Amino acid sequence: MPEPILQVENLYVEFKIDEGIVRAVNGISFDLRAGETLGIVGESGSGKTVLNLAMLGLIPQPPGKITSGSARYRDEELLKMNDKRLSQIRGHRIAMIFQDPMTALNPFLAVEEQLTEVTRLHLGHTHDEAIKHAITMLDKVGIPSAEKRIFDYPHQFSGGMRQRVMIAMALSCNPDILIADEPTTSLDVTIQSQILDLMKELQKTEGTSIILITHDLGVVAKACHRVLVMYAGKIVERADADSLFANPRHPYTRGLLESVPRWDSERGDSLQAIPGQPPHLVDLPTGCSFYERCTYRQDSCRESVPNLVDRPDDGQFACFVNIDQVKPKELV
Repeated sequence: MPEPILQVENLYVEFKIDEGIVRAVNGISFDLRAGETLGIVGESGSGKTVLNLAMLGLIPQPPGKITSGSARYRDEELLKMNDKRLSQIRGHRIAMIFQDPMTALNPFLAVEEQLTEVTRLHLGHTHDEAIKHAITMLDKVGIPSAEKRIFDYPHQFSGGMRQRVMIAMALSCNPDILIADEPTTSLDVTIQSQILDLMKELQKTEGTSIILITHDLGVVAKACHRVLVMYAGKIVERADADSLFANPRHPYTRGLLESVPRWDSERGDSLQAIPGQPPHLVDLPTGCSFYERCTYRQDSCRESVPNLVDRPDDGQFACFVNIDQVKPKELV
């Protein structure tokens, strides 16, 4: 098994707002192995993006604050790096594709300026070297007539092409780790598939480790080796992708899977949405955060927070209940 290239231990991130303290990331630990794709899934507000922004020093402080924890890239502690060293790592050794390429790309600068800035900063390219490299990257991600399109502005590209530009920018310095935050959101299914295939191919040729943040379980099934399921700032289940889909152990994971149509399923007309809404992170419940929405809940679930315990495979889940032995019930 490959050695971890990134190790996160007991990470806590909070935000101070008028209503109180938002506990956005609440004791997260995981590792990322060399050459793998790790999926992080969960509803909006579960802490997926904050977790990864915190590792890269991109949390605005204030109102945000990393209260404790560790994030080690190779032998270096990311959370204790000074700004100069962290800026050398960001975009070079660890790169990120942000959710919305239209806002992540500067609309007032040609793609050429945005792509060449990265390699001139991190690789020491001259202007001509940077232009040549940028064209090569655009061609690699499948943008036709790259030598001409490089001088266009972001609004002149379609959504799928803008996403390809973001991938080209993120991969320009051949990073060890690529963090892709909802890279296929708002794209049609054909473009989604092309983007995922592109990321897999580049991973195969470059050996890049990928963290794929998404709420789309179809994307997870297609692209990921292992999966972390997050809810209310915590990991509630982790497993390799095949095991998670075949045998979800946490009620939330099962709920996510049952709310997604599957081509091989006979229950297409009886899909179940997860009832209710996630808890407010300012006022988390005493017991399990999923209690109010859980159809498998027991009285004990209200009183204490379940810790992660081992699954039958190499994974873990955080639940007191064996959901295969308990009949789900209607919530009132």
